[in-house]
Amino acid sequence: MTRYSLTQLANLIDHTNLHPEATGEEITALCQEACDHGFKMVAINQVQTSLCHQLLKETPVHVGAAISFPLGQTSIATKVFETKDALLQGADEIDYVVNLTKVKEHDWSYVEEEMHALVTLCRQEGALSKVIFENGYLTEEEKIALCQIAKKVQPYFIKTATGFGPSGATLADVRLMKEAVGSTVQVKAAGGIRTAEAFKQFVATGATRIGTSSGITIMQELAAEASDGYVEI
Repeated sequence: MTRYSLTQLANLIDHTNLHPEATGEEITALCQEACDHGFKMVAINQVQTSLCHQLLKETPVHVGAAISFPLGQTSIATKVFETKDALLQGADEIDYVVNLTKVKEHDWSYVEEEMHALVTLCRQEGALSKVIFENGYLTEEEKIALCQIAKKVQPYFIKTATGFGPSGATLADVRLMKEAVGSTVQVKAAGGIRTAEAFKQFVATGATRIGTSSGITIMQELAAEASDGYVEI
């Protein structure tokens, strides 16, 4: 087991509001909460990037823009344009959804081309890149194939789900993804993680970032069980 401070655990959380009807007031509250609790990032739809950047530019909290979200069904050129715009507006991290049609058709050259284009762009601009698999639609073989491409292209993270698909994060998927990419790429678990117990299980399985809209509740639960400000996982 590993001993984590509450500060370290909070810094694993991407504080999330990806609701299409989220108002500026709600996004402003999200940013304030991220600062108050020491979360790593706010995960928002791309259109909210500029507002979040203005609110967070003097803080350590990152702005994470979701690209081609949640379906992934736009062209490479469209995803590149959307990513460039998000980076121009102040995004520090990019979470993009793979083209699931191409994955299901096993058009791996297209998937690699797309990943390479977006990861390279992020790398050039000093931003972190995350590739969302949306595992609920995929077979185990397709998940492994995506991991193999990621191991070659080297995004910063691969990610389990959008939270809008048929299923969220599972421990089995995180274990599979971590084993497939090894230490070369990190794994983000997202989708349905709402309790401290679930959070701890995903961290123990190898996830180094957790996307959740329940970060405040999770941290309150972790604080209640902490000994001298530390939790063993």
